[in-house]
Amino acid sequence: MDDQELKRRAHDLDVTVWVGKGGPEAVVEELDDQLSANDLIKVKFLRAARTGPPTEEQAADLAEQVGADLVDTRGHTAVLYR
Repeated sequence: MDDQELKRRAHDLDVTVWVGKGGPEAVVEELDDQLSANDLIKVKFLRAARTGPPTEEQAADLAEQVGADLVDTRGHTAVLYR
């Protein structure tokens, strides 16, 4: 599936993983479980998680940790695919 098709599918998805003050490391297991059940997941980076590196960098690191592809980041929301 190409990026355009994945972005179209992600448009109507609700956010199911929120990254907060615990940082991306706190949601790795939950995200991995969700990606096992669904191939496309939206992740929201809350204000508490945005004190460090930029959202794009945090999203890329998180995708790498769970073996997923980072499809898109918009604002403080990322879409991951596996």
